Amino acid sequence: MDRKKTLRAGALAAGTALIMLMSSPAASALNRDDGDDPGPGLSVAETLGLFVLTPLVAFAVIAGLVVAAEKKKS
Repeated sequence: MDRKKTLRAGALAAGTALIMLMSSPAASALNRDDGDDPGPGLSVAETLGLFVLTPLVAFAVIAGLVVAAEKKKS
């Protein structure tokens, strides 16, 4: 009996996820809206700097501040 309920819940979750993915706004991202004025694209270096280097630097700064604060307490 529990197996039936589990399968039913899994099927419901999968169906819901599929419907959400199919109706997401990203699916119609190729259709331009009135007044849409996208800027120039990012180069590979700009993309890596923005999405890789910046978070790593922020993490290092926060970790450094935490370590410095812990050393002051000791």
